[in-house]
Amino acid sequence: MDSIRISTAQNIDIDYEIAGLGERIAARCIDLAGFAVIAMITMVVMGAVSIGISGSAGMIVLFVFIAIFAFYDLVCEITMDGQTLGKKALKIKVISIDGTQPTFSQYIFRWLFRIIDFGFPFGWGVVALVSVAVTKNHQRLGDILAKTTLIKTKPRTAFANVAFSFKLPEEYEPMFKEVLHLNDRDIELIHEVLTGYYQTGNAELIYTMAAKTKEHIVVTIPSGMNELQFLETVLKDYNHLTANMSV
Repeated sequence: MDSIRISTAQNIDIDYEIAGLGERIAARCIDLAGFAVIAMITMVVMGAVSIGISGSAGMIVLFVFIAIFAFYDLVCEITMDGQTLGKKALKIKVISIDGTQPTFSQYIFRWLFRIIDFGFPFGWGVVALVSVAVTKNHQRLGDILAKTTLIKTKPRTAFANVAFSFKLPEEYEPMFKEVLHLNDRDIELIHEVLTGYYQTGNAELIYTMAAKTKEHIVVTIPSGMNELQFLETVLKDYNHLTANMSV
């Protein structure tokens, strides 16, 4: 699977899978379905207005609908962290090709080239389909020029799976109660790093993650415990403490 490396807030590099043509089409179909519903409502409103009031009011309603249709993607992506409603449903989002959050100008570039990628009326056009299918990072023309692409945001390991990855005895005593300063996403990230180490043997991520974690929860790794054991203990302690809190 094609992937892109993103540096998290903890300065840990994690690979995310790039969204493919299928996810892009499905997300677009959801957005267009929403517009179809809005269009039907607009026609009903315009019909009622043309009977009861004046034709100018109907033109205003039509103009508002066209404006929403034209600026929908741009406004949504800027205000919803690179997502439209369709992208959010498919758990994909716009990201810079270097793994950083897109800038305002990058969103503008993507939006301006929609007319070339999709053609009127901004449906799925041949240019976009071919470009996404053949480019390495599954980019349409607007993405290439804006240096962006779409990634899958759904975690590869759901927290529910992380929580049950350790079978702890009932008499288990947590070593670091400070782990309660972490949140579920922090634990998912630690689990991602551990999984990467188990698969590749790359210890560099372990050292970096351990340093960031102990700094965040303000603890010292005890003598005789290495960084790998520390992160595994953090997971166990968090799972144990949060499980008991929810009982």
